[in-house]
Amino acid sequence: MHTAEIGLIGLGVMGSNLALNIAEKGHRIAVWNRTTETTRRFAEDAGALGAMIVPCDTLADLAAAIRPPRPIILMVPAGAVVDEQIRALRPLLSADDILIDAGNANFRDTMRRFDELDGSGLAFIGMGVSGGEDGARNGPSIMVGGAPSSWLRVKDVLVAVAAQYRGEPCVAHLGSDGAGHFVKTIHNGIEYADMQMIAEVYGLLRDGAGLKAGEMARLFQTWNGGRLESYLVEITASVLATEDPETGDPIVDVILDRAGQKGTGRWAAIEAQTMAVPATAIEAAVAARSLSAMKDERVAAEALYGAPVTAFSKANRRAVIDDLESALYAGKIAAYAQGFAVMEAASREFAWGLPLATVARIWRAGCIIRSQFLDDIARAYDEDAPANLLAAPRFVKAMQDAHPALRRTVARAAAAGIPVPALSAALAYFDTYRTARGTANLIQAQRDYFGAHGFERIDAGGAHHGPWSG
Repeated sequence: MHTAEIGLIGLGVMGSNLALNIAEKGHRIAVWNRTTETTRRFAEDAGALGAMIVPCDTLADLAAAIRPPRPIILMVPAGAVVDEQIRALRPLLSADDILIDAGNANFRDTMRRFDELDGSGLAFIGMGVSGGEDGARNGPSIMVGGAPSSWLRVKDVLVAVAAQYRGEPCVAHLGSDGAGHFVKTIHNGIEYADMQMIAEVYGLLRDGAGLKAGEMARLFQTWNGGRLESYLVEITASVLATEDPETGDPIVDVILDRAGQKGTGRWAAIEAQTMAVPATAIEAAVAARSLSAMKDERVAAEALYGAPVTAFSKANRRAVIDDLESALYAGKIAAYAQGFAVMEAASREFAWGLPLATVARIWRAGCIIRSQFLDDIARAYDEDAPANLLAAPRFVKAMQDAHPALRRTVARAAAAGIPVPALSAALAYFDTYRTARGTANLIQAQRDYFGAHGFERIDAGGAHHGPWSG
């Protein structure tokens, strides 16, 4: 009966595509879906790959079909559904079998599940998978958290199905328990910031410089041939060049300006705050999506205050456009610096030993934020082990060159009334990070005044209180 090397539960878009990827790479896979008809139809539609797929009508059939120790991938919605699936599987499994949660789980849920399975004999893996439908089918970026022995059992399969970057598989074991899902969460937080900054540049080009979608498409195509080369810039050019088949207008011009979110970006912002690591560009991007959802309120507010946008003068448009590539690059550096700083803090707190250079490498292909920029990040951590990417020599020079353009861009946007929350947050973060003497001395004085919290002095050790009166 043990004919499959691995199992998979959940044949939705991601699950079915990942299962086909596994089968195509020569690994026999047993599959089960809550709806038996879905399972059978999937196997029938697999064509030549059907010979590598074992469709199962019941969970007991699934367990019987996999070679022990059985690894079973759960591709089901995050949250309570995962817990329900684990409860249903436990009576059917044996010691050393491995449950692999490959959904967008909150890493704290993943850590709880590790604790709950401790002593049961069952192993658990929390696995971040990035790349969407296409990545699942053709090669995602995969972030694994769990015991080294569990990783070794599934390594051959995961290496085979992962994206490849110049011959290197974009998959790695990153640490114990929740490490993989945490890294995926921060990946998504950076993704939010990256997308938001690109959208802000689009807004400056559309509302400030008066460019049409096709003109912007050509600009993004040009940028994608340089240091901004990335999946997100590439698809932005493609989106802007696409016409709506119903109206003939640019498709972007007929899409409602209300963005959705599934929670991972919000989790990234929450965890950054929990660990007292500033991730202001990520937070701004999450807030911008929330504001975008307030469409009716925004329409009403514009009626109260008037349209906020003032187009740039014709004389300024060229200068504005010339600055945007460098401004976006500088904002990108700041956002990634924040994300990697959050991962560094979590690695210390949870004793994961996250290999940050490896994280950058496995994001170079397969995932949504894949870009050549990640090569520079990997090298920075290999060469310098910086406290922050802004302190890495290769990024110091890059920011010295690029931040003036970011500064001019944010200033122009503010003067014109064009919102650029993530770019503004990135600039403020950079300026605060590089300011040796800030203004928190006044905050400490205020805290001591109203709450006797005490403060440190620049000329003496220990805790002190002020000679406040009144």
